[in-house]
Amino acid sequence: MVAIDYRRKHSRRIPLVAAMVLLLVGQFPKAAQCQSPTPGVDIFMGLNFNFRDVYYQRQYDFLINLTPGFRWDMGNNWTLTGQVFVPIVNQYGDYGNGFKFNNFAVSKELRLGSLYCKTTAGLFSMDRYGLDVKLFLPLAEWFALEAQGGYVGWLNTDHFWRITAPDRFVGTVGGDIYLSKWNTQLRGVVGTYVYKDFGCEAEAMRHFRHSTVSVYGHWSHDFGYDAGFKVVVMLPPYHRTRRVVNFRPASNFRIAYSVMTNTTGNRMYKTDPEENERDGWFSRELLQWGSHSMSPDFIINEKSKTE
Repeated sequence: MVAIDYRRKHSRRIPLVAAMVLLLVGQFPKAAQCQSPTPGVDIFMGLNFNFRDVYYQRQYDFLINLTPGFRWDMGNNWTLTGQVFVPIVNQYGDYGNGFKFNNFAVSKELRLGSLYCKTTAGLFSMDRYGLDVKLFLPLAEWFALEAQGGYVGWLNTDHFWRITAPDRFVGTVGGDIYLSKWNTQLRGVVGTYVYKDFGCEAEAMRHFRHSTVSVYGHWSHDFGYDAGFKVVVMLPPYHRTRRVVNFRPASNFRIAYSVMTNTTGNRMYKTDPEENERDGWFSRELLQWGSHSMSPDFIINEKSKTE
């Protein structure tokens, strides 16, 4: 069940600071130049599957969407992404009836010494738009610090387009431990979230050849406790040919199960339509840490332009 916040005054102001920050980030003279994916466009299709068991008169309600999207790797670690939700089964009521934009954002990844940074501006999941910055600092092969911060507003594209000015800061800080012998990652963060609650999260992940299984627990000051498990499966084909334009399935299929059905607390948007717990925030070409130190899920063969 997805919670929607309609308690916002309407406004048409969209901040220009997001575009300005992205341009400034691209000008850092001391940023390390790391190899980025070959410029090209990926057009992909996935499935968004939701179900709930909250009513006595029936067992389950389903909300199933097709999720076509694209990823344009523009070179030098610049990326433009987009994704829409197309409902094919909806037992959730009025919410989810319409064609909906889930992502349209531009991002830049870079490395400043030992610090990895990703800045994103645009439309994110959970009907949020604005500016987001992610930081990752490996201090050892087994330990790293992380932080995420965003300044966001509300933008609803379902049925009626409604927008508010950015009205809140959200963010988390925490650490990650990676036990390479068992391919196990432990993560813990504290922060403030989309619905203005603050709390903490803990998660233990076990990475396998093409999948990750995790258990998690979190606490929110306003919404209480919750726990559950997640499964991330990277989808075949695992050997791919890279062309200027590529058609493929979504990179992964993700399942999350909540024991307490507390789906309002500790909620954070995603800035990338294929973002998942296995891959983290950064591309494998830039960051070799955690699951990225394992053998890659996808073997990419470059297609000659003359073929």
